[in-house]
Amino acid sequence: MKEISSIRIDQTIKKLLSYATSEEKVDEEYKKYTCLPNRKLYSAEINGEIVSCIGVEFRNSKEGVIKHIAVLPKERGSEIGSSMIRFICKEYNLNFISAETDKDAVMFYSNFGFHVTSLGEKYPGVERFLCEFEVK
Repeated sequence: MKEISSIRIDQTIKKLLSYATSEEKVDEEYKKYTCLPNRKLYSAEINGEIVSCIGVEFRNSKEGVIKHIAVLPKERGSEIGSSMIRFICKEYNLNFISAETDKDAVMFYSNFGFHVTSLGEKYPGVERFLCEFEVK
């Protein structure tokens, strides 16, 4: 895992972030990772190619919120997302990590061991879920 701190956004990172947020918000979200001290963005590579990223906001020294997590489609299902979460929890010695997601990603979090709670229709026609995990 490599921390991303460059002011200029790599095109692969831009593409990955667009999987986790709307394309219109990618530049704004990326800027938060490079400017805010409580946000960190990491990437993972396979054979020199960036294949995934995870962005976390730290609420305090023991709690984090996954703001963005994405894996290139060709690499999904190969435990990369799970290994990124484990890395963040270990690297920052977290006791608790959470994420808000949509129906498409809820199984990923559930399979990892997150407790999933429906937040209902937060936006018209879009059900959102709160996923929470106590690190042991």
